Amino acid sequence: MDRFDYVIVGAGSAGCVLTNRLSEDAGTSICVLEAGPRDWHPYIHLPAGFIKTFHMKSVNWAYQQEPGPWTGGRSIYAPRGKTLGGSSSINGHIYNRGQRQDFDTWAQLGNRGWGYPDVLPYFKRLERRIGEGEDTFRGRDGSLTVTTMEWRDPLCEAFMAGAMSLGIPRNPDYNGAIQEGVSYAQRTIKDGRRVSAATAFLHPARKRPNVHVRTHAHATEIIFDGKRAVGVRYVKGGKGGTPVEVRANKEVILAGGTYNSPQLLQLSGVGSPELLRSLGIEVRHALPGVGEGLQDHYAPRSVARVKNIKTINELRRGLSLWVEALKWATTRRGLLSLSPTMVYCFWHSGETTESSDLQLTFTPASYKEGVQGQLEDEPGMTVASWQQRPESRGYVRARSADPFAPPIIQTNYLIEELDRRTVVAGMKLARRLLASAPLAPYYAYEDFPGPGVQTDDEFLAAATQRGTTTFHPGCTCRMGPADSSWAVVDDQLRVHGLQGLRVVDASIMPRMISANLNASTLMIADKASDLIRGRKPLEAAALSSN
Repeated sequence: MDRFDYVIVGAGSAGCVLTNRLSEDAGTSICVLEAGPRDWHPYIHLPAGFIKTFHMKSVNWAYQQEPGPWTGGRSIYAPRGKTLGGSSSINGHIYNRGQRQDFDTWAQLGNRGWGYPDVLPYFKRLERRIGEGEDTFRGRDGSLTVTTMEWRDPLCEAFMAGAMSLGIPRNPDYNGAIQEGVSYAQRTIKDGRRVSAATAFLHPARKRPNVHVRTHAHATEIIFDGKRAVGVRYVKGGKGGTPVEVRANKEVILAGGTYNSPQLLQLSGVGSPELLRSLGIEVRHALPGVGEGLQDHYAPRSVARVKNIKTINELRRGLSLWVEALKWATTRRGLLSLSPTMVYCFWHSGETTESSDLQLTFTPASYKEGVQGQLEDEPGMTVASWQQRPESRGYVRARSADPFAPPIIQTNYLIEELDRRTVVAGMKLARRLLASAPLAPYYAYEDFPGPGVQTDDEFLAAATQRGTTTFHPGCTCRMGPADSSWAVVDDQLRVHGLQGLRVVDASIMPRMISANLNASTLMIADKASDLIRGRKPLEAAALSSN
């Protein structure tokens, strides 16, 4: 039986950063277990390849959510990366940290050392920002390259002019002093290729002799000795493969993500006693918060038909696509270097909102109804709008004692009234943006929700018909004090009541943040690496209060 100091379950965004940082100590041995394959597939590295990996089960868990009360009876697709780099290998490349108040709220919930001044130095340490940004907020020497979208499109320019005509300012850096405003998206792309957590952190670490990465290794159970985690059981090659055990001298670290980390805890007898007993799983440690509290951003996508200009819908067909392929091959630019989102806009749902609670994205393209990832044939442009800090919470629960059965994912979108009001406000703002004067030369008509939708109830009905995930699940192993009923880990990310076991991924977020989650997941892992190594945390940033 193999022994290592640390066994990390999951080679996704968090696992890659952890492996890199922990392996800097030459005397420390690390074993990383990844259920998926190596990140060899060319679609992973081609920016526009996301449209292919979206449904590619060889590198994607391809989960389905349960129908919710406000999803019109639909089961919403929930892709998650299943390869080295995890979701950072199949996502839309967006780099978005969130707002100061997001992290200050984490600290106010009893998590010492997780306020914005505490986490900003870790964001900076990770980052190699190429482009605009104040050095107070941006890093220039890290491993993760962050660039701004280089594509310049008349529709994108007109959309941003439209936003400014509505009083929304142009913001050169939404990851800087303030988030609100409109700008081209920042993304993890370098020289026309994706920068995943694997390419930035794991592959450099694999050159060290103390790093051992095992792919096609599906973790099935955490091994305990009393209340101490001492190893992991996994199946080599997936269902029907060879059972293997690997032991951890120091710690087992779960970095499987918001869906898989709580599921593995539950399969291992850690969680709600009622749930575990109902599945025939022996209760090893009662911890009712495991899997509870799931949050995600829910986005209806407003679509307008376009005239007088070509959109990406037409550019990706026939001879045009061959021209674009040649352009990418020779210059690493053009259509195939693009992300699914080109313009970001952060704004308020109402005059009394203290900070921007809406996030809107613009793309000069549109997708077939009910089929994310498949472009339409006729010209279109899309604004996705969502509430940044939803109140609604759901859960992730093991479906059975079978570790190969997908978990039950119930996000409970829009069950809180505030969320329904804010989503309607976002759709109304999307309509105003698409119909703004600067877009008038290109705007043919509103296709969805359509001019017949006018009242709040009609907007809400439209949102339940066509809203989808934005692929930002978090909060299922929440960080908080031991005396709270909902917390799973403490502010050192140690599982309450157990030894030698931590969770380090987006599941530990106590509350949803005003952002896509990848940047913060990388930060969580970087900060966790110092906690695990017993290193002094980076000095908190000195920031003005305004």
